[in-house]
Amino acid sequence: MESAVVRTMKFTCIGKGHGAPCTPATKEDWEALRKQPWLAQMCARIEKGEEELKHRLPVWTPHCAEFKDNHRAIADAVRPLNRLMLDFDEKGHTEDIMSTLKIKHETLKSCGIDVLLIEESVRRGTHVLVELPDGMTPEEAQELMKEATGFAPDAAVKDVSRCIYMVPEDHTKYVNPKLFAVNQVDRLLDSGLRPNHEHVPIDLPRLEFKGIPYSSIIAEWWRRNGGEPAEGERNVKLHKLAVNLRAICDNKKEVLMQVMPRFGLTDTELKSVVDSACKEEPKGVSKVMQGILDSLEFRDDSGEFTTAIDESADGSAEANSKLYTLHSKLPIGLKESLVGVPVSMHMPVLCGIMPIAAAYADQVTVEYCDGNTHRLGLMSIIRGEQASNKSVVKNAVDIWKRQLDEEDALSRKREEEWKERKKGRKANEKAPEDPHVLIRVVPVTVSCSTLLKRFKNAQGHTIFSFGEELDTLRKTNGAGSWSSKYDIYRLAFDNGEWGQDYNSDAAESGVVNVAYNWTLLGTNGALRKCFKADNVENGLSSRVLVAEMPDASFSKMPKFKKRSAEDEARIQQAVSRLRSFSGLVDTPRLRKAIEAWVEEKRVEAAKDIDHVKDTYRKRAAVIGFRCGVIYYMLETHPQPLPVRDGSGQTQVKELSTPLPHREGKGESRNCIKFA
Repeated sequence: MESAVVRTMKFTCIGKGHGAPCTPATKEDWEALRKQPWLAQMCARIEKGEEELKHRLPVWTPHCAEFKDNHRAIADAVRPLNRLMLDFDEKGHTEDIMSTLKIKHETLKSCGIDVLLIEESVRRGTHVLVELPDGMTPEEAQELMKEATGFAPDAAVKDVSRCIYMVPEDHTKYVNPKLFAVNQVDRLLDSGLRPNHEHVPIDLPRLEFKGIPYSSIIAEWWRRNGGEPAEGERNVKLHKLAVNLRAICDNKKEVLMQVMPRFGLTDTELKSVVDSACKEEPKGVSKVMQGILDSLEFRDDSGEFTTAIDESADGSAEANSKLYTLHSKLPIGLKESLVGVPVSMHMPVLCGIMPIAAAYADQVTVEYCDGNTHRLGLMSIIRGEQASNKSVVKNAVDIWKRQLDEEDALSRKREEEWKERKKGRKANEKAPEDPHVLIRVVPVTVSCSTLLKRFKNAQGHTIFSFGEELDTLRKTNGAGSWSSKYDIYRLAFDNGEWGQDYNSDAAESGVVNVAYNWTLLGTNGALRKCFKADNVENGLSSRVLVAEMPDASFSKMPKFKKRSAEDEARIQQAVSRLRSFSGLVDTPRLRKAIEAWVEEKRVEAAKDIDHVKDTYRKRAAVIGFRCGVIYYMLETHPQPLPVRDGSGQTQVKELSTPLPHREGKGESRNCIKFA
């Protein structure tokens, strides 16, 4: 009888992909899927390098047995489990970890940790699922498991909606029958608390303000206000939260009693806090609360920070949750560029605008970690499948290049007038003098001859191109022209010298230093056609900043919001700030951070004898450094203090004065931390 109950008990949810609906599943469903031959074949192909298949793998949720409407999101978790999946990224150590856990079994048992599952991941890392005792946080469990195994699990504490890729049954090393029994869920639900000690009432997601769950609002409040209260500050922080929530609860105490987290308070104690907060009528929604509502209202339909990409296989959820945390700390221009953009698309948008931002700061030089002086040359490719919303990048870039477009419009008008006068002159009339106009935005399909002309007339400025279709660029360049473009792009990274000489006056001749930044959008197929086996090692691929749009398979339509006139004005202010800088910008703390990062990657590459990582880490660090310089200039005082060094060159020193629009403290004001 007991086995029959377990067989029909729904202990997890399974989806056809990490963006697909996740339906409750039983032990039989789970085991049957892992026995499918096609799953084993797909995992084998992924292991051999066919990474594009990864997002087609089915997923299952180790932390939740049911979601409302099968929608995998924190706000829709109906039956959360008090479990934690630990992800050990190091390959080939599953047997070692399993042997160690057998030895340490009694020690873990004494701590209340019960191992439920040990399996190899798709890439031969290790997944260990454990049951947590009441009172133990995921962070504490991770630390205990690190001590027990000798290996560090993924440091990110995953939420209740986390999913992992399904693997074939031969990847399974150990299964505890308790994996399929979720009796303790009923006890958790009866207690009115979520597992993992979030202290959020279980019915909270069903209470909403303008479609936004109060649970999401409260979670974001803690993120923006120093985290959940520690011992000794509980009542003060809860009172402040209640004061801000009352404005969106119609000042109703009964609603606040339902939505407020308790953190151990009794109903009487919480009622005292709520009564104190509601003594006076609210004067409106506070600025902080309005900012939270604005940020949550226009996220993707999941309502979560990372739902669109939340899975353990590639760590992208951690990266995007970190990016969301940094969003409020981004400087002028970058922050406004992300207004109305789903969090999962923040990184592609930021990568897309970096080249145009660097093009505006073309009078700046920087000293890199190795002592060499650089200019801010950047090229980015935003890749994604068809209909993956790449246009969100174009919308941001269009605002950023508005000043260049307006200036170029006047220059192109002058050039057209000159051409008309030249064409309409009489046979014996002297040709009008070439105005040598400065045009900085050129199409990506520009000919090499015209591009050389633009370089010659650039007056020391950087030329910029934006292309909506990478495949169009590839098709419009013949073999010879494409090869030349490759040379130009490679040289542009370090402001190298390029030129051509022709006998004919019809073609442009000359030698120039290439200052050329660009952003291109394209599909994965177009990217593969541009970088084939015969040219992928020619140096261009390592010079390009590549960002991937989130996988939109089976996902709901994302919601976008138009930027306000104020947002666009602040972007133009950021542009003006970048254009105001000149000379050497010195960033010693950024250099130190990049140097530490590139050394860390060197050690990783040496450990794995990974020559590809060793090659790409070097220019990845250069690209990251240049992006960091842009970040620094945007958050620095708009009128940096020029200082003449011994050589007579102007140098801009780092300033410690914070800007009015910035929040937060710490010495990392001009230093980006790289994951």
